[in-house]
Amino acid sequence: MLEAIFDRFVQKTPITIMVRGLMERILSHEQMDTIFEKNAQSQYTRELLFSSLVDMMSLVVCGIYPSVNAAYRHKATELNVSRTAVYQKLSGIELAVSAAVLRETSAEMATLMELIGGVPHPILSGYPIRILDGNCLAPTDHRLKVLRPYAAAALPGKSLVVLDPDLRLAINVFPCLDGYTSERALFEQVLQTVKSGELWIADRNMCTQGFLFGLHQASAHFLVREHKTLPQKALTPLSEVGQVETGTVFEQTISLTYRGEYLEKIRRVVLHLHKPTRDGESEIAILTSLPTEVVSAVKVAELYRKRWNIETLFQILENNFADEIPSLGHPKAALFCFCLALVAYNILAVVRRTLGSVHGVGKIESSLSEFYLVDEIQGTYRGMMIAIEPVHWRSFEFLSLPQLSLLLLDLAGRVNLKSFLKQPRSQKQKKPDLIVDRRHNHVSTARLLAQAQQTP
Repeated sequence: MLEAIFDRFVQKTPITIMVRGLMERILSHEQMDTIFEKNAQSQYTRELLFSSLVDMMSLVVCGIYPSVNAAYRHKATELNVSRTAVYQKLSGIELAVSAAVLRETSAEMATLMELIGGVPHPILSGYPIRILDGNCLAPTDHRLKVLRPYAAAALPGKSLVVLDPDLRLAINVFPCLDGYTSERALFEQVLQTVKSGELWIADRNMCTQGFLFGLHQASAHFLVREHKTLPQKALTPLSEVGQVETGTVFEQTISLTYRGEYLEKIRRVVLHLHKPTRDGESEIAILTSLPTEVVSAVKVAELYRKRWNIETLFQILENNFADEIPSLGHPKAALFCFCLALVAYNILAVVRRTLGSVHGVGKIESSLSEFYLVDEIQGTYRGMMIAIEPVHWRSFEFLSLPQLSLLLLDLAGRVNLKSFLKQPRSQKQKKPDLIVDRRHNHVSTARLLAQAQQTP
């Protein structure tokens, strides 16, 4: 009987089976508890396992349940602890644990993607790219006692996120409890993870002498938008070198100094825009240590546009996942949920890569809708878990990554891709000016429809 029910879900909603199987394997109880034991310094396990908390909160982050309380009610018997104990555990999760959940699961998913195949051409051959950007969590409700006297918005924290644009995976996060802290205060942590040969792309907030020299000392390259306050010395004049879709490209050579050290022959690429940005800026200046024989100035300008991949990541989180939960005012709890949302984004990226391997990378990259994917998962998941109890999913936990990749490819072949493609938009037409009649504040829809039918 169970086999027949399971097979029906496989046939009707293979996407949901793929996601549940990935969650069971990537967020396995054993792995989550191991991560906790390795990285927790002061928090310890008494009654509530960290893996149980991850299991419950992943359902909230993925939108399966609308709140922590709703998920707790569903899991109360299984958890066998009070609601207060759950919130206390959440508010005590250390930043090192939250970051490790993303870091270690993303490494597994990267390996899984290699086994699945369907990898598009690398953005820049021979250079692993890392895109760095900051994210400030949205204000939370004033539920904490210390917040109630204040009308001002309560900021639960911020973070720096690292994206691998070739894999479209969030591979690292550097969370910070203080919402007032400058992103630059986290640079030292970031630099400790930099590897030789990597190319780091970032916006102008990351353009500091210390960060650029730190990347250079780690034998990595940078491609960073220039901050106007950065001291520099021009070695050659600006000269026009080409055109891109958005403007004219110029280039010159500059040098940088920091604490008695020099960086010579840094390339400064300036894009004079055909159309000013929404902030009114008419040019964008980019600094890079990439050699000219490897990447032209025009290519540098195009590469910087790839930085918007991480903006797309944040947009997907905001539109499809509960990465910021207003009721979770405690900074550690809020940042933990944000890290889980990044894991959920990565799981979705693995699903995309699997579909691309089966149905074609180009079609998936251009036409697949994350909204319809997530809607299918959220609409089916709770009913599926009633029909198939959690204990029957445990077999996924013990699959090797090669075995899991073959299973995912089989499920992807059963997906009716038409159900998840974006709706093509027609070209926007200029709207005529509205008819304003100050004597009438409303109109009758029925009368206007009747008039329209009578008009030849």
